[in-house]
Parts: sequence; structure tokens; C-alpha cells
Amino acid sequence: MRQLLIIFSISLLVSGAIFAQSDVVTGYWLTQDGDSQVEIFKIPGNKYSGKIVWLKEPLEADGKVKRDKNNPDNSLRTRTTLGLELLNDFTYNNSEKEWEKGTIYDPKSGKTYSCYMWLDGNNTLKLKGFVMGMRFLGREATWTREKELRK
Repeated sequence: MRQLLIIFSISLLVSGAIFAQSDVVTGYWLTQDGDSQVEIFKIPGNKYSGKIVWLKEPLEADGKVKRDKNNPDNSLRTRTTLGLELLNDFTYNNSEKEWEKGTIYDPKSGKTYSCYMWLDGNNTLKLKGFVMGMRFLGREATWTREKELRK
């Protein structure tokens, strides 16, 4: 009985450490072009998603709020870009030290890609979007951690 309790305790410690490590991706990230800030957050099922929380240019040239005008689904083109969820359903792979099996939506092109991401140090997040299951084919972006929401 005592051995069982010890094994159970060790299991809890190890799983807690894995969850803590996977949560380091949460927070605010400035995108590569510096034109938007994304907040990455945990969702049910130990998954991670992210949404646009700040835009350098939140308005179109005509003064109207930027919308998801390039979305291939006409019914979604009226969504505002600010608040748009562009990272979806990432899971943490402890052995690879990356968040994988997610998708990234590019509002500039209206395209969605399979994606994985990893930390390069504490304040740099690398993302790679790809198609047709070919991780070696795709585009990589680098985001920088920020301490708080931009205003």
C-alpha cells in the first residue's frame, strides 16, 4: 500500500511539472510584423488557442473597423479582426517540447494552415504553418513575448 502511495505521489508531481511546462506559452505575443498582439490561453482539454487582442491599425482607410474580409466563408467576413481567434486546439508534446496538432488562421490571406510552435528561449515563440501534413513545407514566423496587453 505504501509503495502504491509513493508511485501515485510521484505521478502527480511529474504530471504537474508537464502541465506547468506546457502553460509557459500562455500570455501576450507580438506578431512578427509588429502589427498585432495575440493572447495565447488554455482551453478545456489541456489545449491552447490564441486570439488577436491588439492591432496597430484597427481601422480601415475609410475609418471602418477592420473585418475578416478575406475569409473564404462569406458568412464570417463581417467578424472583426480584433478578437479573432487565429490559433486553435494546440496540444503540448512533452517529448518534442512543442505545441502541435493545431491550426493557424491568416486573416491577411483568409487561409488556415496546420501548425506547430515551440519556444526558442523564454521570450521567443516560433510558429510553423504547413499544408498537406508536410511539416517540412511551410512558412515559419517568430513572435516576441510581451508582459501585458498593449493599449
